[in-house]
Amino acid sequence: MQSHINTPIDAKIVDKVLAKYQVGDLNNATIREIVSIVNDIEEESGDQFIRMEMGVPGLNPSEIATNAEIAALQRGVASKYPMLEGIKPLKEEASRFVKAFLNLDIPAECCVPTVGSMQGSYANFLVCGQIYKERDTLLFIDPGFPVQKQQLDVLGYQYESFDVYDYRGEALREKLESYFKTGKISAVIYSNPNNPTWVCFTESELQIIGELATKYDVVVIEDLAYFGMDFRKDLSRPFEPPYQVSVGNYTDNYVLLISSSKAFSYAGQRISMTCMSKYLYNRRYDNLEQRFGVDKYGQVLVTRVLYALSSGTCHSAQYALAAMLKAANDGDFNFLEEVKDYRDRGHVMKELFLANGFNLTYDKDIDQPLADGFYFTVSYKDWSGGKLLEKLLYYGISAITLGKTGSKQESLRACVSQTGKERFDDLRKRLEAFRADNP
Repeated sequence: MQSHINTPIDAKIVDKVLAKYQVGDLNNATIREIVSIVNDIEEESGDQFIRMEMGVPGLNPSEIATNAEIAALQRGVASKYPMLEGIKPLKEEASRFVKAFLNLDIPAECCVPTVGSMQGSYANFLVCGQIYKERDTLLFIDPGFPVQKQQLDVLGYQYESFDVYDYRGEALREKLESYFKTGKISAVIYSNPNNPTWVCFTESELQIIGELATKYDVVVIEDLAYFGMDFRKDLSRPFEPPYQVSVGNYTDNYVLLISSSKAFSYAGQRISMTCMSKYLYNRRYDNLEQRFGVDKYGQVLVTRVLYALSSGTCHSAQYALAAMLKAANDGDFNFLEEVKDYRDRGHVMKELFLANGFNLTYDKDIDQPLADGFYFTVSYKDWSGGKLLEKLLYYGISAITLGKTGSKQESLRACVSQTGKERFDDLRKRLEAFRADNP
């Protein structure tokens, strides 16, 4: 419990709410538990937190999307089942988008909409866990999105993970190969840019992953939830370098998860794209035939798994995403310009933490400082992540610890999306009060 009385948030209220939830060490709390704790404190105290715990979009969606979806609804698409494999305009524009912004060639047939990237990862996990009888394990290059491990718990699959903190550059090769050569790994997953750290793999690291995936016949699931949001380079010009980096340049065993939630600010409609390489989409596996009656990876994903999960993806939302992708492909919609506000917020908020005695935990991609963006990670002295989070609650600041993300570092993930510039002065005052009480 907090020893100081004159904190920005009434300490008695925070004590009461923490006692109610009986979480103990907040390093063990889930994101949703932190959300509930902060909601209760805000309601009882009447004070608004600087909320950094949830990675939710904080910008308005493009009118390109909303107008396209409204028009689709007015045409009556809500009364019709969508095709499992997705509407033709979306598939074609997704194929163009991958070429325009990643310089990869993926046929429209291999681009399939899902109900958010969450469904995309779940569906691909399910298939990958069945391609070989002897391979019952998926590998996470952590830190990562905790709910993806929960998906494997639901599936009853095994998984391994390691914190990439000490394995950047060439060190990644030996570490990754130590898992692949066991013969147990069917697939490997990572996010790039990374949730929660904003680390971005370099071309040489992606080459290592791709080469090893080919050598050991492992499927790479590349989660591009924050597509193009490494703002150190301008990745916004279609069909021109530089491009979003991808493992697709170094192996044919890959799946890309392209979300509309963050880069396109369209999270509420739960629409994303799973884009499989032509090679993987058409790859045939004997075990898939025994398990599902068909042997082709893409066919199993669409006609067996996605059919069983949701029987397709929201019809009108597909038209919204198709319109945004077309406008981006045509050069009429700079979707990355729309989300640079996250970069600007991240820069200011990082500086405020650093000015008040905090340290950045994941701070570099090998020798390059990380971009300012949607997330950053901070620590304080030698405190545990759980202790730091608990202390900050008394100062009206919320975040999540890295404990649930697979990180071995004692740190917090801060998300900038819910903190506009009008709250920067509040954040500064609260951090100054925190430092004064905890010198």
